[in-house]
Amino acid sequence: MQHIEHIDPILNVADVARSLRFYVDVLHFSASAKGTDAFTHITRDGHGIYLCRGGQGGPNTWLYLGIEDARAMHQHLAAHGAKLLQEPTNKPWGLEIRVEDPDGHVLRMASERE
Repeated sequence: MQHIEHIDPILNVADVARSLRFYVDVLHFSASAKGTDAFTHITRDGHGIYLCRGGQGGPNTWLYLGIEDARAMHQHLAAHGAKLLQEPTNKPWGLEIRVEDPDGHVLRMASERE
């Protein structure tokens, strides 16, 4: 069987430039130099997400991101005016926060439980 090298979700976005401002400026992803205003790829720490203007992906997608410190990320997102949906909350799998991107996609981020 073939080895899977990576899995990168595709998020449907209304405006690639607006989405890049959120993912690059707020979440510190890196944008692909080959991206266009219709389709691009962003990466951080060896993981990637495709952003597609219309056509691919669906609305209101949820992504789960394992992170180092959910409390610190929550403070960072609040300082940048991100739309926070959930304060840091202990769940069985970790300390979780939720934030909504400019297109209504929900990022669930969690670190170790407190």
